[in-house]
Amino acid sequence: MSQNELLKIEKPVRYLGGEMGAVLKENPVVRFVLAFPDVYEVGMSHLGFQILYKVLNTPDWLAAERAYAPWPDREAQLREGNLPLSTIESGTPLAQAGIIGFTLQYELSYTNILNMLELAGIPLGAAERDERWPLILGGGPCAYNPEPLADFFDAFLLGDGEEATVEIAAAYRDWRASGAAKAVLLEQLAKIPGVYVPSFFAVSYHEDGRVKAIESQLPGYTQVRRRFLTDLDQAPYPTEPVLPFLKTVHDRVSLEVARGCTRGCRFCQAGYVYRPVRERKPQTLLDLAERTLQATGYEEISLLSLSTGDYGCIEPLLKELMVRHADSKVAISFPSLRVGTLTPELIEEIKKVRKTGFTLAPEAGSERLRRVINKGITEADLLANAHAAYAAGWRTIKLYFMIGLPTENDEDIQSIMELGRQVKTEARRARGDGEVTVSVSSFVPKAHTPFQWEPQITYEEILTKQDLLRTELKRRKVNFRWQDAPLSVMEGVFARGDRRLGAVLRAARAKGCRFDGWGEHFKFSAWLQAFAEVGLDPRWYHRRRDDDEILPWQHLDCGVTTDYLRLERQLALKEEATTDCRTGRCTGCGVCDFTQVKRQCYAPDTFTPEVRVPIEPSSDEGALKIRARFSKTERLRFLSHLELITMFTRAVSRANIPIRYSQGFHPHPKFSFATALSVGVESYAEYLDMEVVAGFRPDELLRRLNEVLPPGMQMLEAWAMPLKSPSLTSLMERVRYRVTLPDHFAAELAPQAAHFLTLETYPYRREKKGQDFDLRRELHALQVDGARIELEVGRGKPLEFVAAILGCPLTALDDCRIEKLAVVFRDNPDPVAHVAPICDITSTATDLTL
Repeated sequence: MSQNELLKIEKPVRYLGGEMGAVLKENPVVRFVLAFPDVYEVGMSHLGFQILYKVLNTPDWLAAERAYAPWPDREAQLREGNLPLSTIESGTPLAQAGIIGFTLQYELSYTNILNMLELAGIPLGAAERDERWPLILGGGPCAYNPEPLADFFDAFLLGDGEEATVEIAAAYRDWRASGAAKAVLLEQLAKIPGVYVPSFFAVSYHEDGRVKAIESQLPGYTQVRRRFLTDLDQAPYPTEPVLPFLKTVHDRVSLEVARGCTRGCRFCQAGYVYRPVRERKPQTLLDLAERTLQATGYEEISLLSLSTGDYGCIEPLLKELMVRHADSKVAISFPSLRVGTLTPELIEEIKKVRKTGFTLAPEAGSERLRRVINKGITEADLLANAHAAYAAGWRTIKLYFMIGLPTENDEDIQSIMELGRQVKTEARRARGDGEVTVSVSSFVPKAHTPFQWEPQITYEEILTKQDLLRTELKRRKVNFRWQDAPLSVMEGVFARGDRRLGAVLRAARAKGCRFDGWGEHFKFSAWLQAFAEVGLDPRWYHRRRDDDEILPWQHLDCGVTTDYLRLERQLALKEEATTDCRTGRCTGCGVCDFTQVKRQCYAPDTFTPEVRVPIEPSSDEGALKIRARFSKTERLRFLSHLELITMFTRAVSRANIPIRYSQGFHPHPKFSFATALSVGVESYAEYLDMEVVAGFRPDELLRRLNEVLPPGMQMLEAWAMPLKSPSLTSLMERVRYRVTLPDHFAAELAPQAAHFLTLETYPYRREKKGQDFDLRRELHALQVDGARIELEVGRGKPLEFVAAILGCPLTALDDCRIEKLAVVFRDNPDPVAHVAPICDITSTATDLTL
């Protein structure tokens, strides 16, 4: 990938690789590509992706590499240059990999999967690929009804992947060594628990489109039961994950405290397909948190679970985390908390460092509808939790609801608005002011839930309910957020879809559909045209399913029995609750065998935390400022200034630099940079100031940071400064650059430069920013050596000067190499004093005296 290509696209660091924690293996026996069908920053936020990256890179013979859906600007470059989609680690084209494993996280990413296969030059249909092509594997939540994707995938993994993925890779390795046909590999994969090979099942349909029969084509292979990880506490966890250069969606340590949930919310697919509850021991979590914080430099720990507040040792765990990490300004956050699990003790601990986001999820507005969905919370609980949060200092609370739930009526919608108003009242009672945001999504029935037979409300009904909520909540001065109705329509189609939708996916992809989960790229009209071409009506998939109807996913077993789901549906219609088996009797869902597969929880009395004395905050006395120079070269020249700050923030923490922090709501490490460097420019003269505690030496800062910084970033020198010394920006006078042009500029460069120096003035205007300055008066020194020009300037960018000298547009200089050699400071007039030897210009240079 050339510099010219990268500088023309948004966020080039998405495609660089080489991050801290990334693994590159030479000539592995099996190359397993973890493919995420969305952009880099979404995929890198997915904990399961990081777990599998660690697991698959553990065996010597196996290498995990990553690939993400390229953003449209990069996709255009790949297509125009006829370049294949390749892995980030080694640049291996996907078509040359052994296995490509796609994460099926969201139904609206399906067209991205087809697009990635297209860009890789891999035939879309599984039937079109023989043993010469990679094995295409899918896993994740959507694998519990993968039928819309059945035409494109060789196999799917249902359930936990920590053990199964390595078994799949080993089966592939042995098959490849045997030289057998692809059919042999598929038969071997079908023997691995949790692996579903769709080509071994034939599906027929009634004339009205309902499934007529699902018939096995492989003896003994009639039902596929999901894979269970029996002991989460012993499961691998990525304590040294890949650290992105850019900010990701979830830019923090994601610590999975438990897997599975037994609350039994009847709309929640995850609550059924991830059973039983398996918790990690508190001591294990403390150890994982400490090791991961040290390896990453993150400033926040997110305790992940489907219901984090239900974790058996949540209060003592949280208190111990705060004792250990509050002095490092590490915050603790939760995903949306279940109303009723938020105790005053939890609130007190969370707010000690900084107040992270606060979301409560009542799901339904009325208590009647919450009984239908088995949410098990009351209005009084919700208002009490909201009041406690506002009183503790939070200013904004987000409430999450769904519209279109089974049996919903107008009163239930009114209850959403009333509940929003009441929470707003709690804000005034607790603190005098405060914001409330009501976030509403449309209910989508999912496979393997009690509501899998229920209808989804129409597009028109969604719009009507959203319009009513928007109007009424605005009147109550409550903020409103919603999911676009067309996205809900399409999600509902594929959530309960069948194999006939494969043709629709092909047609939609041919019409340019991809990134359908991103509103600005979603093409509803193109989707409707695709359905029309295939002869299917999307509304047909939103209908109520008959009790005795064969469902497209009926041959896939998530562990919970169909009889249990039917019983839960009946209880929902009666508005009756089902107790949580964590605290009550077994509900008989069918998941546990009570030997290997069983609930695994830990009570607070089983955890005795270590006695640790919190570290006292450092005193300001004797604090000093360290000024340092560093280089930014190779692939890291494509980091933006914001990405550079992010990287240093993590590096300072990873290196245990005793840095001082700002005060206030969100404490930040106290360092500052000189002026921002343009993306793509190499530099040997970047400067930063960093405030540290008394006694910390500049040479120690250099040593520690160089141990943790990635290749392309190196600390070169550092020296102590008075704490109140002037800022770098105020001291900068001029900057020295070297620009290396394509060879065809060599003949004209020197005479054109000499002519430019005869000018008294050269007015220049930056149109985008409306800035005017004189390039000639800002040029202080100039040397030319063939196709290289070295110049010392005040204001202005180096290519602006070169374009003016040559009399050409800036676009003609796209292929130039730009190096920042030195900075001239007011207190140090000799710019060469801080120039690395590599920057010396040759003795044959033409010195054009100014």
